[in-house]
Amino acid sequence: LLISIVVNIVPLLITAGIMGWLGIRIKPSTVLVFSVALGITIDVTIRFLVNFKQELSWHDDSIAATVRRTIHDTGLSIIYTSLILIAGFGVFILSEFDGTKSLGYLTSMTLFLAMVTNLNLQPALLLWMDKIVVKKNSSADFLLDDEPEITDEGQPQE
Repeated sequence: LLISIVVNIVPLLITAGIMGWLGIRIKPSTVLVFSVALGITIDVTIRFLVNFKQELSWHDDSIAATVRRTIHDTGLSIIYTSLILIAGFGVFILSEFDGTKSLGYLTSMTLFLAMVTNLNLQPALLLWMDKIVVKKNSSADFLLDDEPEITDEGQPQE
């Protein structure tokens, strides 16, 4: 859940930063970008994570192998879907109305950034999570070792 939130918020933050850097004012047509792009990027993230979960049991819970296979299986469909949506919103750039024009290029840019983060940042965060979980489990292994029982006299029993 945390990984999907980070992956979906990063493109929106970058878009907001670019809007501020370019001096694009916040108005209804530019704020609409965030809700539209967030809805579409969540769909891409869910597609990736569902495939990841399905593949996980097939790869004996190996996160690295599962991430590799998930990128191989869903990566191309994510790219195609994103490019089609980018082109669809890119048509708005031809508009004479500035609100529609800004909606077109800001949404297209945000969808491109979302595609990049879903195919790069999300697998990296999943692999990082695997390392953290393995490290946490290995640091707690001493709790699983059988310790000798202490007798009433305070001496270890053999």
